Amino acid sequence: MGERSEFHSGEKAPNNGVYIEVGVRDHIMGIENPQQVKLKQGDTFPDNTNDDRVWVNKRRVQPK
Repeated sequence: MGERSEFHSGEKAPNNGVYIEVGVRDHIMGIENPQQVKLKQGDTFPDNTNDDRVWVNKRRVQPK
């Protein structure tokens, strides 16, 4: 079983990295200027812009 990939505010970061805010319909319209945070393992995720958004590792959302 793999590691979780979506995180909510107040949860702890599983790994070091840059995390970006994504939303429910972001694959259709995109989010203008999404929040990005650089966290170390164990740091707490900050609040999201709204309740429909979650944090994901930026590496997972960048095209290859």
